[in-house]
Amino acid sequence: MAKKRKSNVALVNIEDLRTWRKYKQGMCDDCVANCCRMPVEAKLSDLIRMGVVDAFEAEEQPKKIAKRLKKEGLIEHFNGKREVFTLARRANSDCMYLHPTTRRCTIYNVRPDICREHPQVGPRPGFCAYEKRA
Repeated sequence: MAKKRKSNVALVNIEDLRTWRKYKQGMCDDCVANCCRMPVEAKLSDLIRMGVVDAFEAEEQPKKIAKRLKKEGLIEHFNGKREVFTLARRANSDCMYLHPTTRRCTIYNVRPDICREHPQVGPRPGFCAYEKRA
């Protein structure tokens, strides 16, 4: 069940896909960026574009790269079988690259592919965890 605000406007529950809304162009303009609270999976090519791994280091074993990134607090998990890195999040579950005040991505131009493709791909394709900013 969706949470309720005092004004009885339903809040989205990112865990409950039934509360997500069908995506329409322009929704991101006034959204609180709930999608940036979900785990972000990144590939090595994403990390290179983001500037956290350079092309020279990319020739190393992904597991070795993951060890460094985890130590630096840039990732929270590495799936060696799929070679996918899960970006670190803040204690409140926000992506570490989400600006806390503006709720905008601070690396938008170099963001991971999964972020570029949302909401066309994700837990409920074509839908998003839209919630209007107050």
